[in-house]
Amino acid sequence: MTQDPHSKNTVILSDSPRGLRAAAALLHAGEQVAFPTETVYGLGADARNPRAVAGIFAAKGRPAFNPLIVHVADVEAARALAEFGDDARILATTFWPGPLTLVLPRRPEAGLADLATAGLETVGIRVPAHPLARRLLIAFGGPVAAPSANPSGRVSPTSAAHVLEGLRGRIAAVVDGGTCPVGVESTIVGFDGGRPILLRPGGIPVAALSEALGREIGRPVTTGIIAPGQMTSHYAPRAQLRLEASGPGPDELWLGFGPVESLRPGLNLSPSGDLAEAAANLFAHLREIDAMATKSGVKCVAVAAIPEKGLGEAINDRLRRAAAPRPAG
Repeated sequence: MTQDPHSKNTVILSDSPRGLRAAAALLHAGEQVAFPTETVYGLGADARNPRAVAGIFAAKGRPAFNPLIVHVADVEAARALAEFGDDARILATTFWPGPLTLVLPRRPEAGLADLATAGLETVGIRVPAHPLARRLLIAFGGPVAAPSANPSGRVSPTSAAHVLEGLRGRIAAVVDGGTCPVGVESTIVGFDGGRPILLRPGGIPVAALSEALGREIGRPVTTGIIAPGQMTSHYAPRAQLRLEASGPGPDELWLGFGPVESLRPGLNLSPSGDLAEAAANLFAHLREIDAMATKSGVKCVAVAAIPEKGLGEAINDRLRRAAAPRPAG
């Protein structure tokens, strides 16, 4: 049964050791917990748990599966998740912990949920400087995916009260750490052919980044780099997708949703019709069914209709991008 996102009893946890243990336990249980960083309050979930990450999108009403920033306790934890080039190492050494996010190639063995990285081969990662955030990350002992803790499209929160204004009843808990000192989101730096590029201005001035590297920080050549996943054709499998199908044709595989299942070979995003489960399964199922299609020589996958509500909007957004015509060349 799909859970009502407004049905949770959101508790306020203190910054005491007991409060942090409770917050870490909730994260381990797959719940969503808001916590302060030096920039804004983040809405955290276990970055390795697809259902927990899907819960972030559901709680925020986030309209699309944008990549999330993964927070870790230290540089060593970051290196276990991502591959660092020379410039990335310099920036991490200079500005971590702090309000800097680096977009880096994720390691295949990192164990991150595909939904946390929007199915991309890169991960946005940072080590926050806020002492409470770092204590929570240490208590949890793993990576935490955390966008800003506010409904999508609303102003980012810099206090626990701000979080409760928008997300009370949608998340399990808020760790109250007072007001965030920086108050704007982290600066995001990616790399294009080894060249550092600014993806989002934020808490660290670009001039400081350039000074640390001894060269200018570039600007993206295309908007696709600024917002990964927003190209018309993206997340595209090799097989063609036929959307909103009532069933598969004789030469198609089937990507189903809900209790009515085809006898044709394929997969089901959620046999129970749970949109959170479907969101959690989406990227992994697209990869798996594409592998099935390649192995069997099938050219097309029929995809069941997904309700255009809640997380269904995000699922359909990604399916439409996956089904869009490929660019020439």
